[in-house]
Amino acid sequence: MDYILNKFLPRIKFDSYEDFKKNFKINVPEDFNFGYDVVDAWAEAEPEKRALVWCNDYGDEKIFTFTDVKHISNKMCNYFKSIGLKKGDKVLLIMKRRWEYWITVTALHKMGVVIIPATFQLTEKDLVYRINAASAKMIICAQDDNIISHVENSLDQCPTLMYKALVMKSGESRDGWINYTEAYEGQSDVFPRPQGEDFVSANDLMIIYFTSGTTGMPKMVQHVQSYPLGHILTAKYWQQVEENGLHLTVADSGWAKFSWGKIYGQWIAGSANLGYDMDKFEPHKLLSVIEKYKITTFCAPATMYRFMIKEDVTKYDLSSIHHCCMAGEPLNPAVFEQWEKLTGHKLYEGFGQTETPVLMANFEWLNIKPGSTGKASALYDIHIVNENGKDCEIGEEGEIVIKNAKANRPVGLTIGYYNDDKANEKLYAGGDFHTGDNAWYDEDGHIWFIGRVDDVIKCSGYRIGPFEVESALMTHPSVLECAITAAPDPVRGQVVKATIVLAKGYEASEELKKELQNHVKKVTAPYKYPRIVEFVKELPKTTSGKIRRAEIRAQEKK
Repeated sequence: MDYILNKFLPRIKFDSYEDFKKNFKINVPEDFNFGYDVVDAWAEAEPEKRALVWCNDYGDEKIFTFTDVKHISNKMCNYFKSIGLKKGDKVLLIMKRRWEYWITVTALHKMGVVIIPATFQLTEKDLVYRINAASAKMIICAQDDNIISHVENSLDQCPTLMYKALVMKSGESRDGWINYTEAYEGQSDVFPRPQGEDFVSANDLMIIYFTSGTTGMPKMVQHVQSYPLGHILTAKYWQQVEENGLHLTVADSGWAKFSWGKIYGQWIAGSANLGYDMDKFEPHKLLSVIEKYKITTFCAPATMYRFMIKEDVTKYDLSSIHHCCMAGEPLNPAVFEQWEKLTGHKLYEGFGQTETPVLMANFEWLNIKPGSTGKASALYDIHIVNENGKDCEIGEEGEIVIKNAKANRPVGLTIGYYNDDKANEKLYAGGDFHTGDNAWYDEDGHIWFIGRVDDVIKCSGYRIGPFEVESALMTHPSVLECAITAAPDPVRGQVVKATIVLAKGYEASEELKKELQNHVKKVTAPYKYPRIVEFVKELPKTTSGKIRRAEIRAQEKK
């Protein structure tokens, strides 16, 4: 048990949160390589150990052991080497939730080739920007007519791109594309650890994530080869994955949430991952998959929990689940209470960013306060500071920062943005890592998330966080989901606007609008009530399920 964890953690079990925070440590070998030191190490220790269970909405299913992943990834390595890919080259991956993604990144990590995961929702303009900004040499895509067309239309504008490969069945073809499956099929399944000039160290670049770019052109978040070790905190101590269990985090491979919940920390801890390759989120299908495959640990955005609750969770056998958690957006207490009532499970909220592993969470030793993000992870010296950089008092709102992170970078934290000195100066201003997110401490040291610094609404001298108003609205039975944003106002500067999706059985009306406004006045401070209420059929979201408040704000300015 804990064979791999014992290689990196001097101590695995802790008696209390204080013990965990004080004594947790990760040993990082200078030559750490996820492909060899985790995947191949498990294959050698337990050849039949399950690594990945993959399924889709069409009845297809595949199960891979760590030995399978080792051998197939080595075949991929030999193919990549044959076409001239080498350490430091960059490969763009748009592979959705195809099982090949897990094995492809294992191969590229072994070689020290830098991966650039991307969402399938990119346009031609998005692709051109990313390929050129990163000087990508190769792109590998899953089958998707839109993305294939966008790639083909981008070629003339992308001089560094030498190869484009498509996940296809053997025998299939498309003009100008490499059949990715056939390409590695006949290769050797032996690939020795690179040495000499190809040697891969723990500090070599491993992965680049493009940010969502809601406030300008997307930035390029860099992580080095030791990055997976930071996600021991994410998987073992927050998600509480179990060795030989089966974990499901709902995420597409184009987003950092995939790294958080579908590969690194889970495999280090010895848990298999469920790769559910769904076309789109449908609550009844997701619940059926959880029931069928007997998931032991589960993580999803709060939005998905809301929709599953409305689907009637009690119709499904979820008894295999031992732990539930969520991240990506703040958790409304109403969702917490309903989920616990229906399933018996508390929701363990966590917080972090594309630039980090889990920074704060409700860990097993804490008494959960619904709506609170819990307390700081071990390794991370989290402070909440005011505009002058001073520590906030209890109840005072401020920015979440990691102290002294530039000089003493914790394992898993980004080394900064690629080719962006100006952004890096802001990110590490004063030597601290600045998250750009606001929160406050309560008297017990629990952290309460407010939102992005840009999301805070300034109305007639008051500072209003969107989450507290959303939480108040979510306690009304007519509200399925909502987003609170600032709307410009000539007198007050800004006013609170609520964009609301109604639950089944409710219709938009002026009477309901007034009822909701009065409801907020009763549940929270009256000045926080939404002066503008708009009913919509759906809220704009990222593919990872986060509400895009910036898009709502942009529409208001038009």
